[in-house]
Amino acid sequence: MQRTAAATDTIVTCESITRRYEGHGGNTNTTVTALDGVTLAVPAGELVGVSGPSGSGKSTLLHLLAALDTPTDGTVHVAGENTTTLSDRERAHLRLTSIGIVFQRFHLLSGLSARANVALPLVELGMSKSERRTRAAELLDRVGLGDRVMHTPSELSGGEQQRVAIARALATDPDVVVADEPTGELDTETGRRILDLFTDAASDGAAVIVASHDQPTINHMNRTLHLRDGVRTDA
Repeated sequence: MQRTAAATDTIVTCESITRRYEGHGGNTNTTVTALDGVTLAVPAGELVGVSGPSGSGKSTLLHLLAALDTPTDGTVHVAGENTTTLSDRERAHLRLTSIGIVFQRFHLLSGLSARANVALPLVELGMSKSERRTRAAELLDRVGLGDRVMHTPSELSGGEQQRVAIARALATDPDVVVADEPTGELDTETGRRILDLFTDAASDGAAVIVASHDQPTINHMNRTLHLRDGVRTDA
């Protein structure tokens, strides 16, 4: 598989993005600003950490970078596409072809084996069964689950499920990898192995953005963006 971006490209660009949510508090309408005027550029080959306390806007930023949501104000460009102008279907296609996402809650399909979960996006891309099985087994081996390929999520620990989710995110060789607390369920040695995988992805030309409370994970990044109350405090 070939990445669509060259190693010198800026893969992710956010210009003054704000995300507000409308809600209801008591008898009055309320507005929550989860992200406020954040600007960011991530070139190919860079690992960027996102740090900040709970409620600082980390997950909101990752959802915008992963084309799972669009900003209230500002623009987001990912892999050459302005996600704020795309339809839901176009954003879904962009996620499939160009973005690898590691969710905090894994989102594995309970009825599928670890190998089938990892191979799922490759089915959507039309890869042959033998190729996708080989690719999925290779990735599972790299995250230390080479002997668990046929286990379903219920037969795996939380940390093992997290590693399956990470392998799935890397399966399509994406231009962008977005990870929310990817090492949170892992022991120190396994966490290092996962960070090495992210480093390999960056070396191959991906832009990697990782939100984490884990200091060793943040220390592994090339640079760190700090958020507090939805605002960048490192700029």
